[in-house]
Amino acid sequence: MLAINEYFDGQVKSIGFQAEDKPASVGVMEVGEYEFGTQAPEVMQVISGALTVLLPGHNDWQTFSAGEQFDVIGDAKFQVKVLTQTAYLCSYG
Repeated sequence: MLAINEYFDGQVKSIGFQAEDKPASVGVMEVGEYEFGTQAPEVMQVISGALTVLLPGHNDWQTFSAGEQFDVIGDAKFQVKVLTQTAYLCSYG
C-alpha cells in the first residue's frame, strides 16, 4: 500500500512504500528551510538536487548532492536547507 504524505504546506511531498527489507519513502522538497524529526534511524539518499543538512550533534552544515547519502539517528531532529527542488529516497529503521 502506498502512503501519500505532504508537509510544510505542500512544500515537501512523499510517497511511502514497503521496500524489500524496510519501510521507505521517495519524495521531493521545494526550495526552503525545514526541520524534520525522526522516530527510527533513517538513511537519506539524494536522487536529484542537493540538501544542506545540520545533523544532530554536529555544529557544521554539510551539503549532500545527487548520489550521496547521510544517516540520521532515531528520536532526533535535523535541519535542512534546499536551494533547488530536490528529490530523495529515505529508508527507515
